[in-house]
Order: sequence, then C-alpha cells, then structure tokens
Amino acid sequence: MIVSLANPKVKRVRMLQSRRRARYREHRFVIEGVRLAEEVVRAGLVPDFVLYVASLAEEARGAAVLEALEGLGAPCHLVDDAVMRACTDTETPPGLVAVLPFVRLPAPDHPTFTLVVDGVRTPGNLGAILRTAAAAGVDWVLLAPGTVDLYNPKTVRGGAGAHFRIPTRAMGWREVRRHLEGQDVWLAAARGDVPYTVVNWRKPIALIVGGEARGVSQEAQELAHGRVVIPMERGVESLNAAVATGILLFEVVRQRRSASA
Repeated sequence: MIVSLANPKVKRVRMLQSRRRARYREHRFVIEGVRLAEEVVRAGLVPDFVLYVASLAEEARGAAVLEALEGLGAPCHLVDDAVMRACTDTETPPGLVAVLPFVRLPAPDHPTFTLVVDGVRTPGNLGAILRTAAAAGVDWVLLAPGTVDLYNPKTVRGGAGAHFRIPTRAMGWREVRRHLEGQDVWLAAARGDVPYTVVNWRKPIALIVGGEARGVSQEAQELAHGRVVIPMERGVESLNAAVATGILLFEVVRQRRSASA
C-alpha cells in the first residue's frame, strides 16, 4: 500500500492535476472516479497506472472496473485515504485516479455537424459543452484560441467521458477555417439576426459558440455566414454558454430526426 505523499506516482498525479505545463510536457492527464474509469475501459485505453482505496475495491462496481483495468494491462496500486485526498481535485475523494495519455480520436472524413468553441474560459462550461456535443452526435469539436485547457481536471470531470467519445482538436483560426469549408457556419450570438428554429440545420453545418464574459472573437465573426439567436425575455442579457449550446445542438438533432422520419 502507498502511504507516502513523497511516492513518485503520487507526486506525478498531483503535478498533472495542478500544472497545465506538466500535462502538455508529458501528454498525460488524470481521470477520477469509477464512472470515468468505466469510460476508459469501454474505449480500450490503457492507463499508465491506477491508484485506488480499499473501500472502492470492496464495492461490486469498483471491483469490476479494477479487474477490467488490470485486464487491459494497467498497474493498479492500493493507497490509503490520505494519499487519495491529496491526489484528487475534488472535495469528496472519488476512490480512484488514473494517469492516461492524451486522447486523439480520428477526425471525421466528411463532417456535417461541427462545433467550434471560441474562448470559453471556464473549465466546467467546456466540460458540459463537450458532454452535450457527444450526446447530440456532433461529428467533432474544434477548440479555437483562448479556450480553456481540454485536460483541465474540471473540464475532464464535466465532460463525463466525452473525451473518449468525440474527436476534439485545439487549433488556430486558419486551420479552423480550412476545416469548415463546405459547411454553413453559424455564430451563436446574444444579438443575432436569425432565430435558431428558423435555420435549416439539415445541411452540413458548423456552429460557433463563445464564452459568456467576452463573447466571440473577431475571427469568429468574420468566419460566420450568419448570426443565430435564442429568443429570451427582455432584460435577460445572455444564457450560460453550456446551456445555450445544448439548446442549439438539440435543435439540430430535432430537425435532422424529423427529416429522416
């Protein structure tokens, strides 16, 4: 059992949790909890190593995921509760953490449903957006400059497994523009021109959403063919970025399903 915070594996987890530079130097990040561990197993990914507490191994679900991780070849190490508390980014320790290589799912050959995230700086919002995009069947997500780290611990938790389900790329605007060729590009805006229910979302489309504080960038405005709005009551300035994204993405889903019915 690992009981010391000076243990190299414990120090590595804590460093990856707290330092973006360390994550990108090693191309590694940390997942926490049984639910994300199950997503790792489903994806067939092999962690560098796993740390867990005894109480998790005594539960049926915890024992099953540990067995599956070991079956994939991941070294699993028992730690005490104090070590787990030091390794987690949450107030309530999840009982399991694992170090994984960055995920790079294959980009779609001919995407018809692209989401561009422009300058969303809150990790929890980005995580929720990714989770919603995965649920809505978005082909892939492009992270424009100024967007928070994809592997920030809060982003990873908020994504609830989306990192393992939907291709995501961080890139500059020139590359974004190249990938959006042939698609109608709509910009979500608090003061848009077109109600979101009027847009024909059945065609190959890209939707750009921005952060709440600064809105969308000049590059996004120049790239968009039109600005789409979610009608709201007077006096309400804007919606949470993740909430607005969810409304828009599932209008795309609604239209496409009704067209194929």
